[in-house]
Amino acid sequence: MSQLATLHINKQAHKFSAAHFTIFSATDRERLHGHNYGISARIVAVMGENGFSADYNVYKRCLQKLCDAHDEYMLLPARSPWLEVVKQEDEYYATFNDKILRFPCDETLLLPVVNVTVEALAHYFLERVLAEKLMGDIVELEVFVTSGYGQSSSACWTG
Repeated sequence: MSQLATLHINKQAHKFSAAHFTIFSATDRERLHGHNYGISARIVAVMGENGFSADYNVYKRCLQKLCDAHDEYMLLPARSPWLEVVKQEDEYYATFNDKILRFPCDETLLLPVVNVTVEALAHYFLERVLAEKLMGDIVELEVFVTSGYGQSSSACWTG
């Protein structure tokens, strides 16, 4: 019978700063603001005969890469039913409830999410980690996103 081990990766270095606004309805949204986000992971894997289950370093590098790729950007949802984003030359024009917000393309990430919330970001980052194909003998992977002390969400994959 194989044993399972649960690894927790929650490094202070796995953080990024980004701006966003949450959209609540067709007419209501937050004001533009920013967060210091954190990303962490819980990995459940089969423990080998050598007492080793998964390489922490592989996952730490993956999480750091995600943080670096999102640090100091404006995050916009590409799939929101209430926000229209159009690229014109070197700017994104984001129209919400007849108000146009302009963002430089080189400082903005258009994410494949319906809203920039910790819930949506958790699923987005889980998909990014899974796309790296780091799995091995992993049976479960959970990615957590925090937007400040006491505010977090997670998304889980089970193989």
